[in-house]
Amino acid sequence: MTVRNALNAALDEELARDEKVFILGEEVAQYDGAYKITKGLWKKYGDKRLIDTPITEAGFCGIAIGAALAGLRPICELMTFNFAMQSIDRIVNGAAKNLYMSGGKYSVPVVFRGPNGNAKGLAAQHSQCFAGWYMSVPGLKVLSPTTCEDYRGSLKAAVRDPDPVVLLESEVLYNTQFPVSDEAMDKDFVIPIGKAKIEKLGKDITLIAHGQATLYTMQAAEILAGEGIEAEVINLRSLRPVDWDAIFKSVTKTHRLMSVELGWPVCGVGSEIVATVMENPVFFQLDAPAVRCTGVDVPMPYAENIEYECTPKDHHIVDFAKKVCGVKIK
Repeated sequence: MTVRNALNAALDEELARDEKVFILGEEVAQYDGAYKITKGLWKKYGDKRLIDTPITEAGFCGIAIGAALAGLRPICELMTFNFAMQSIDRIVNGAAKNLYMSGGKYSVPVVFRGPNGNAKGLAAQHSQCFAGWYMSVPGLKVLSPTTCEDYRGSLKAAVRDPDPVVLLESEVLYNTQFPVSDEAMDKDFVIPIGKAKIEKLGKDITLIAHGQATLYTMQAAEILAGEGIEAEVINLRSLRPVDWDAIFKSVTKTHRLMSVELGWPVCGVGSEIVATVMENPVFFQLDAPAVRCTGVDVPMPYAENIEYECTPKDHHIVDFAKKVCGVKIK
């Protein structure tokens, strides 16, 4: 199953399960979605459940929040989270803070979903990773899945959650195929928000990643295994809340830690992970400084060959991990 099909099936099942669920966004209905995530759903459910909107993110995100306050469960598709900069006031000030500012009276059960970060040759204004941005906001739940099972379980959990959820997807992964278990194909399969997954067991170093970066990290872990370094790979899946128990237990076992992300280094996901480890007793389990392997701190270049070197790939991750493990790089 591809990630695209996993998302489409999950949306179909949630629309069928709860008549309060509806989808809105640019080209989600008659056009079947800019990335065909909503393919076939408009023909099946009609105009009231899939709504094409004008090109105005601030407008339709505001409509989604209002609908959620009125008791519906909107799924708001953003053609890219780079365009969500037009609606970040709605997401942060309208959705995230409302439950707190209403004294717990009015929750906002809305999902904001769409591709996040760079793809290929989209240049600086369309390649930003918003993981660190949304992760910093109280009141939001932020998910960054990798596999088809991640996407199915995370999207279903997001739709059913009483709080606003930001689901950061990867355009590059939409066509990627992953095996899917019978359990994950159940219509009520959900992944608890805040629960990470150990993708690979190891004893020498903990590698923490999310989203597309998890695939490169897994590839790097296989290379490292061939050189005698057994890396434990944690797929975060949830960025807010973070599964700190899983991280602390892994670091206690491996005594080394490295985070991997495709976003910028400053105020990123890895910054939060490393700082939190430093501030907790698990710090004393470290045999080497914790390290962040991130994207380069520059606007994303347009040229694909330069873009390729601006985000961590398997060989970058291997080199960083070797340094943490005290292996000299030739």
